[in-house]
Amino acid sequence: MSSPRPAANTSGGHAEQNMMTPSNIITIARICLVPVFVVALLSPWPEWLDIDDIVTLSTKSVIACVIFVLISCTDWLDGYLARSRNEVTDFGKFADPLADKILVIAALLALVELQVLPSWPVLIIVTREFIISGIRMMAATKGVVIAASWYGKAKTVSQIIAIVLFLLKDTLVFPGLNYGIHTQLYVIAWIAMILALVLTIVSMFDYIKKAWPMFISTEDGAFATEDGSFCSRIEELSDSVVKKAISKGVSLSTAESLTGGMISTALTSIAGSSAVVRGGIVSYATEVKKNVVGVDGEVLRTLGAVSAEVASQMASAVREKLDSQISVSATGLAGPGGGSDDCPVGTVFIGFASETSHFARRYEFSGDREAVRMQSVIEALQLIDDELDQI
Repeated sequence: MSSPRPAANTSGGHAEQNMMTPSNIITIARICLVPVFVVALLSPWPEWLDIDDIVTLSTKSVIACVIFVLISCTDWLDGYLARSRNEVTDFGKFADPLADKILVIAALLALVELQVLPSWPVLIIVTREFIISGIRMMAATKGVVIAASWYGKAKTVSQIIAIVLFLLKDTLVFPGLNYGIHTQLYVIAWIAMILALVLTIVSMFDYIKKAWPMFISTEDGAFATEDGSFCSRIEELSDSVVKKAISKGVSLSTAESLTGGMISTALTSIAGSSAVVRGGIVSYATEVKKNVVGVDGEVLRTLGAVSAEVASQMASAVREKLDSQISVSATGLAGPGGGSDDCPVGTVFIGFASETSHFARRYEFSGDREAVRMQSVIEALQLIDDELDQI
């Protein structure tokens, strides 16, 4: 697993990000609307407004459920806006999952307060969140970025569905139907909740598995590789990237410096990769970056070969030269020598370019030369994999 410390995230060479993007505003609004949902569900607001003869207990639950669903739907909307407008920000990456957790936990606690749901499912879900938060805090101290998986997304969706069913199971009354239909709704609600709990636990163990190399790091900060942690992760990501690219008809290319072709090697080691991998350029020397890849010579002279702008230009240029839809690049210092205070050994810039976005991210990897190179490959493959998930 990788141990990046993302010290900069640039788009088009600019590190500064605008926090108040439309997607981030929607995320903030989602968090602010959670108390509205709780008040709508738990408070005696019909009495306050003197409309309790119109708004019954069942009607109040339905109104709260509608608010909950609307808030949940904004999660899709802010994600769509962030990707389509190329406005993915660090704040959004932090606030978006936080908003989901606040909404889900608030709803679960409200159901417990109403005695609609026992406390033990809530304890399982909250415990999972505490464990994952603890791992993230530990990862932050080591500069580790742990990529989310589809298990986490499926977990959130299943939890939302289960909450909706529990909100409605005692509310939906069908005149003329026997008691059995209500029993069936009760059973369906519990099936959904059990599925949500299973995915909650599975996603937790998947997260721990990805973070495991962080726990087995040696005292000098190098990660243990004798168990094949890096190799297995590279193989897993390469297989995922190639299969997704084939299914979606997306072509790939690479421009590599410190990795020396390792990204392309990883991709082309997967059967069927010839259908999507256009090729790669190993631009180890500065002259090759300029004359073959097409990086601006003035940028190379003023910023140096190890910089966000160079990585970004490498990715964009190779995408154009090899006529691919997605490309990645890697330039950095694998060591053991050559570092400085501003750019220590382990500093890597990974560039990304697609039809809708181009950017570069800075990482500071731990470990020896080979560990730095392998972690660079992992992060580059992860960027492609994440992009393919959004297509």
